[in-house]
Amino acid sequence: MKTKKITLFLSLGLLAAFTAKAQNGQAPVFGGTVGKTLDDSKEWWPEPHKAPAGAPNVLWIILDDVGFGATSTFGGIIKTPNFDTLANNGLRYTNFHTAGICAPTRSALLTGRNHHYVHEGGFSHVTMSAGFPGYDGRIPSDKGTVAEILRENGYNTFAVGKYGLTPDEDATDAGPFDRWPTGKGFDHFFGFLGSATDQYKPDLVEDNAHVTPDGRHLTDQITDKAIFYLTRQHKVAPDKPFFLYYAPGATHSPHQVATEWSDLYKGQFDSGWDDFREKVIARQKQLGIIPAYAKLPERNSRIPAWKSLPDAEKKLYARFMEVYAGYLTYTDHEVGRLINHLKQSGQLDNTLVFVIIGDNGASKEGTVHGVINPKKNSAKLATEEAYLKTNIEDITDIGTPQASTNYPLGWAQAANTPFKYWKQDANSEGGTRNPLIVYYPKGIKDKGTIRTQYGHVIDVLPTTLEYTGIKLPEYIRGIKQDTLQGTSLVYSFDHPEAKSKHVLQHYYIFGSRSIYSDGWKAEAAHHPDNVELGDFKVGQNVPDKSFDDDIWELYNLNEDFNERIDLAKKYPEKLKELKAVFEAQAQKNNLYPFIDWYDVFHQRIHKNYKK
Repeated sequence: MKTKKITLFLSLGLLAAFTAKAQNGQAPVFGGTVGKTLDDSKEWWPEPHKAPAGAPNVLWIILDDVGFGATSTFGGIIKTPNFDTLANNGLRYTNFHTAGICAPTRSALLTGRNHHYVHEGGFSHVTMSAGFPGYDGRIPSDKGTVAEILRENGYNTFAVGKYGLTPDEDATDAGPFDRWPTGKGFDHFFGFLGSATDQYKPDLVEDNAHVTPDGRHLTDQITDKAIFYLTRQHKVAPDKPFFLYYAPGATHSPHQVATEWSDLYKGQFDSGWDDFREKVIARQKQLGIIPAYAKLPERNSRIPAWKSLPDAEKKLYARFMEVYAGYLTYTDHEVGRLINHLKQSGQLDNTLVFVIIGDNGASKEGTVHGVINPKKNSAKLATEEAYLKTNIEDITDIGTPQASTNYPLGWAQAANTPFKYWKQDANSEGGTRNPLIVYYPKGIKDKGTIRTQYGHVIDVLPTTLEYTGIKLPEYIRGIKQDTLQGTSLVYSFDHPEAKSKHVLQHYYIFGSRSIYSDGWKAEAAHHPDNVELGDFKVGQNVPDKSFDDDIWELYNLNEDFNERIDLAKKYPEKLKELKAVFEAQAQKNNLYPFIDWYDVFHQRIHKNYKK
């Protein structure tokens, strides 16, 4: 009997020791005594790490390709009632920023560090990565993710939807899996590894293997799976907190949604994108989302005035926006399903929720006339007139499972109201400013109010750690951890008047770049007239453009928040000072070498160039 008891104790002890080692990342120092026999020995068990008492659950929600002025929550016309409810009972951050495109934003969000610093200057795709520290698309192990950190501190960790940070060559069922979500701290994952996928025929993965989708819309599937994970965990360990990363592919192209959603907006965009912008900026002022002095930037020169368009084009473009609006409202509905589950299960009051409405500004990738069937539409490589004619003929395909829809440029600028430019333009607020909602029933006192403190996606992780009372581990799985680069926003939760603590931030995507310093911003576009990477035709030479020829602009965002008045000529010394600050940040964060991705994309795709 004594032997069996000792064996049981030894088994439990080994389990506890292994658990402690896995959580600490370092082998624990034995605190007992080892004699020659059990009688002259003293047993010792390392204490397993647990979350702080009463630690909240944590839910991060990040949408894809949503402009600042799209949702009703931030003054837009598109109805998002569930986001409205969260914001009306939480905080709206109106001066929050992303990296300007999806993978860089997500790598910065998950690690609390700048995207080049964690090697995600472009993407993890073969065609958009390069063999340099800032661009190889492989997040180093010394820059642990939020999932790794929280799991080390007693949380269950789940992710559903878009991941986007697994290198292409690792993304098969043969692995290796250390750069899949389960290799970066998530207990379970259900979603897709790439940057975009078909919503009805997704490239779907569960944990470490591809699985067959069931034919329903992907957002429906990921919401069900998230609820399943949470239900199972709560049943087995109701006192153990969870971290859920909910990242739908919406509203990235392809815009696909059931007609019951898109038909909610029948005829509501017939007045066009110019009228949309006017209505939205008025609503934003009324809600206090933007300053009362705000004025709209000029319509982009590539976008025609709505009144000048023929009726057939108006009908086509309005249908694009009906589908997009339905897609966004449907996504809000699915988030509502998740929130309602937490409420019904009694977990919502102790759940800290962050909602980032878009990983960048609205997408310009739909080109001037929109995209419906890019594989079918070889007319794109012929004439603009033929391309437009084909789109008009295919209008009923917009938003359907058989199409690969993306709305035209005019709606991208409208959805980005009140800012200039769009996704990929890291020089502009239109590319990088996205709404943030913070919701926590037990902790947010000043409910329904606005915060204007400067923030960036690298701030969400340190905010989460400070509020949950968790420190960054010194080691994760034996790897000594680098410091975080973000600034916690907790100081602003109860103090709307507090000065911004995040006062310096650089941006760089595909050559466009900028530097923000305590209200001032210097910026340079690299290919300001290009709509998208794929806009170049086969055989066409990409225009040579030296980075030294890029024109820098200067703005005082304290007085001109949406970059309407260029002060570069008025304050040349200030511009020189900020350019020097940018240079220092570029050296520190692996921004060099600058890479003209338009040229790289042209070489690797259009000329079948292989690495």
